Amino acid sequence: MKNMITELLSPAGSYESFEAAIGAGADAVYVGGPAFGARAYAQNFTQEELITAIETAHIHNRKLYLTVNTLLKNRELDDQLFEYLLPYYEAGLDAVIVQDLGVFSFIRRNFPDLDIHASTQMTVTGPEGMRFLEEKGATRVVPARELSLEEISAMHKASPLEIETFIHGALCYSYSGQCLMSSIFGGRSGNRGRCAQPCRLSYEVLQGEKSLTGHHATPILSLKDMCTLPFLYELADHGVYSFKIEGRMKTPEYAAGVVSIYRKYMDSYLDGSRIPVEKKDIRALLELGNRGGFTNGYYYHHNDSDMLSGESASHNKSEGVLQDNIRREYVDTELKEKIKGKLILNKECPAKIEVQYGKIKVSYQGDMVLVAQNRPLTEEVVTEKITKTGNTPFVFEKLEVTMDDDIFMPVNQLNQLRRGALEALEEALLKPYERTLPELVETSSAETDRQTTGNAIKEKQISGQSLSQASGQQSAGSSTEVRVLIEDAEQLPAVLKADFVDTVYLDCMLYTRENLIRKLSEDIDRVHASGKKAFYVFPFIFRQQTSLFYEKIMPELKKLPLDGIMVRSLDEIAFIKEWGNENWQMVSDSNLYTYSNEAAEYFYRLGMIQDTIPVELNRKEILRRENSRSEIIIYGRLPLMITAQCIHKNTLGCMHQHKVLNLKDRYSVHFPVKNFCSECYNVIYNSLPVCLFKEDVTVKKIAPAAVRLSFTTETEEETEQILTIYGDIYKNGGILGQLPMECTNGHFKRGVE
Repeated sequence: MKNMITELLSPAGSYESFEAAIGAGADAVYVGGPAFGARAYAQNFTQEELITAIETAHIHNRKLYLTVNTLLKNRELDDQLFEYLLPYYEAGLDAVIVQDLGVFSFIRRNFPDLDIHASTQMTVTGPEGMRFLEEKGATRVVPARELSLEEISAMHKASPLEIETFIHGALCYSYSGQCLMSSIFGGRSGNRGRCAQPCRLSYEVLQGEKSLTGHHATPILSLKDMCTLPFLYELADHGVYSFKIEGRMKTPEYAAGVVSIYRKYMDSYLDGSRIPVEKKDIRALLELGNRGGFTNGYYYHHNDSDMLSGESASHNKSEGVLQDNIRREYVDTELKEKIKGKLILNKECPAKIEVQYGKIKVSYQGDMVLVAQNRPLTEEVVTEKITKTGNTPFVFEKLEVTMDDDIFMPVNQLNQLRRGALEALEEALLKPYERTLPELVETSSAETDRQTTGNAIKEKQISGQSLSQASGQQSAGSSTEVRVLIEDAEQLPAVLKADFVDTVYLDCMLYTRENLIRKLSEDIDRVHASGKKAFYVFPFIFRQQTSLFYEKIMPELKKLPLDGIMVRSLDEIAFIKEWGNENWQMVSDSNLYTYSNEAAEYFYRLGMIQDTIPVELNRKEILRRENSRSEIIIYGRLPLMITAQCIHKNTLGCMHQHKVLNLKDRYSVHFPVKNFCSECYNVIYNSLPVCLFKEDVTVKKIAPAAVRLSFTTETEEETEQILTIYGDIYKNGGILGQLPMECTNGHFKRGVE
C-alpha cells in the first residue's frame, strides 16, 4: 500500500540545528530536553529553548517531538517526570518518544491526549508488537532497525499505527534496547542516554586459541552509516510514514544538508515524478559524513560483512564549499512565512491593520492617526516601516495600504502597530496547540491499586523496609524460590541433582526448530521427575519468521506439560496472549525493563506473575523498589549485546552450526559470543559472570520472590560446582567456597548514571 502522505524527520541536538533543519525542509524535528533523552551528551535544549522550538515549529506548520526515551528510576518517575513534561505539554508538544513502559503508562494517565511514539529502544520486531502498542494507546512505532522491507510491510498491514524508520545515519551493532556493553564496561548506560560506543573499538576474534582476524584487533562491531536515498521510494511504498535521520550529536550543517537532499526526493515521490537519484547527491551525503562509506542497512539483508565499517570506525566528514554553502543557505538564514496585510490610515481615526497567514486572519487597532502639520507620511515610508518584520517568523508577501494624503504618525506608533499585529497573528496560530490538563484524570481500579501499593511502598521505604518484609513475608532464604536457567544440555544433569532448585528455565538455545517439541518434551519429563517445575524460555528476538514458526508448532507446544514460560519481548507477550496456553504462568526477563514500580505493575497487568529485576540497578535502588513479585539474578554471565550481525558468519562464514567464539579486547579480556542459528542472532556475553553469593544479607533485605542462577557457557562440572557452593551458603548456612572462575558484582554496588 502506498503512503501518499509522508514525514521527513530530522534530529536536532541544539536550537541552531533545529532552525537549520526546518529551514532545509524537515516536516518534524526530534530533540532532547534537559533530561531523560537518549543523547545525554548532546548539547540538548533548555526549557526555554524547547518551548520556543515548539512554538516556532507550529508557526511554520511543522511538528516537534521530545525524546523521553530512557529508562527512569522510581524517584525520577514519581518526583520529576510530571513537572518536567507539564510546560511542554501546555505549549503544545506534538509527541514524546518513549522506551520505558512505566513512562508510557505514566504519560497515558497524566497527559491523556499527548501522542506517544514507541522508541526503537522497545525492540518491536513484528505485527504482534504493533498491535500490542496500538491497543495500549501508542500512535506511532519505531521498529527495530534490523527489519527488512517485507517485515515492515507486514507490520503496516497489521495495524494503522504510523511507522517511523531510520533512513540515514549511524547504526548500532546491537538491537537497540538490548545492549549493556557500555553500561558494563564503564557504567555509562545506553538505556540512560550515555553510551560510550565501545562497539567502535577494535577486537580480535578467537576460536579457541586460533585468531580469526589475523592476530590483530579490528573494529568487528562497527557498522557503516546507513543511506537509503537510492530506495527511498520503496520505503514509502512498503508503509513507512516517517523518514527519520539519525544525528542529534552532529552539527547544524549536517542536519540541514542531509534534510535538504532527502527533501528533494521526498517531494519527487509526493508529486509522482520519482526522479532518479543523482550521483552528486550521494557524493554530497558522503561528504557530510560517513564511516567507511554507506550501507543499505538491513532493509535487503539480514546481516552482511559489507555493512562493517572496516578501519573507518570514526565518523568522517569533509570541510569546505559544501559546508559553507549549507551554513549560508540554511544555518545563517532565518525561515520566514509569507503573509498578506491590509493597512488603513485615515486621519483622526485609529490606525487599523489586518494580517493573514493561510486561513488565519487577525486585525489590530493602533493609535489615532493625526493630521500632518508639516511633512505628511508617504506610502513609501509607511510600507517600509510596516514590512520591517525583523526577527519575527514572518515576511510580507503583499501589503495593501489605504491612507489619506495629509496624515502623520510617529515612527514608534507605526512600529507598535506592526508588532501588535504580528504578535496577534502569532498568538492566533499557536492558540489551537495550547492545552490545559483536565482537573481530574480518572483512574481504573487497577491503577488505583497501583497507587495504593506505591504509597505503601514509600511509607515502608522510609525505614528501609520493603513491602513484603513489612507484611511479614520471609525474605531470601528457605522460603525464596530458587530458579536456574540453562542454555546448554550438559548443564541439565547437575541442575536436576540440586534438590533446592524449584524451577528450571529451559532456554530456547537448547533446541533446534527440528527437535524442539521432541527434546523439550523429554527435558520437561526429566525436570518433573526430579520434583521441579519446567519453564520454557522464548528467544530474545521475535521476528516474522520466528512468529510463523511458533504459530505453526503452538498446538503441539500447548500440549506439553509446561508449568510456565519466560518472555523477552513485547512481540512475544502479544503472541502468547493470542496463541499461547492460558494456563501458562509468564515471567518477564531482565531485558523487559522494570526500573520503576510503575513499569513492574504494567507488566503484572499484562499477565506476568513475576518480572526480573533490571541488572543496571544498584542495591540501594533495588531496595527502594517493590520486589515481592520479582526475581533477582544472583549468578550468571550477562548478555552485553543481542545482534542481528553474526560474528561467526563474518569471520568463518555461515555454517548453521552452534559455536562459541571469543572477542578479545585491548586489555586481553575475552567475551564469549554464541550464535543462535535457529533465530539467526548472536549473543555477546560479559567476560565474567555476576555472582552475588557474598551479598546474602542484602539479597535478604531486597526480599525477592525468587533468585535465579543463569548458566550460559559453563561446563557440567562448573555448573555442579557453582550449585554446590550456592547450596552450602543459602540452604545449609555454610561459607562461600572457591568459585571455579573469577566473578563480578556487576552493577549491584556501582549502578549506572
